[in-house]
Amino acid sequence: MTTFLENNVSGMPRIGDTAPSFTAVTTQGTIHFPQDYKGKWVIFFSHPADFTPVCTSEFMTFAKREAEFARLNTQLVGLSVDGLYSHIAWLRTIKEKIEFRDMKNMEIKFPLIEDITMDVAKKYGMIQPNESSTKAVRAVFFIDPKGIIRAMIYYPLSLGRNFNELKRVIIGLQTADKHAVAIPADWQPGEDVIVPPANSCGVAADRMAGKEDNVYCKDWFFCMKPLPKEELELA
Repeated sequence: MTTFLENNVSGMPRIGDTAPSFTAVTTQGTIHFPQDYKGKWVIFFSHPADFTPVCTSEFMTFAKREAEFARLNTQLVGLSVDGLYSHIAWLRTIKEKIEFRDMKNMEIKFPLIEDITMDVAKKYGMIQPNESSTKAVRAVFFIDPKGIIRAMIYYPLSLGRNFNELKRVIIGLQTADKHAVAIPADWQPGEDVIVPPANSCGVAADRMAGKEDNVYCKDWFFCMKPLPKEELELA
């Protein structure tokens, strides 16, 4: 098996780390990341290569749903190890020639980073040599308004991303932060959420006795409460 050290590839950042900073040329001009997006959530994602079909389907979907993410105070930022002129030509081809499902004439307005040196991709662990040493995998980093990495999802080259899940992750993280709750398996906005464990025996006893408003418990460690969709400020 090939190792990161053998390929001089740095390890990926971890959840809770400050997002590694960099300056890069993009299709929307030079950016300073993540500083330029302070105060916003960011979905920072990589794709293997321009002019490839799975990536094309993803970029069209990102373009279609960009406004949904914007209403969640979320900026999209893409990256591949291709050059700027390749990016520009590919995005123009998508807009002028490609139709996918109900999408056509799709214009990509979010920045797409040029990374021909692979410097940024290596900082973020997007180059995984046992998958490909010359292309980035389909990495997704969810970065909060303070520039902290809050979640990561990695897909292989052959598998396109689930965009409903990307949006669910953003909503779930924002919901957990705002309401001081946890998000259960397969949660969808509007469903009940998990109340963190009580910090004292007295509080736990009150919960178990049904004395805490809107909270119900199956046992001392498993308590939930309703959180209506209208309280989530969704797009």
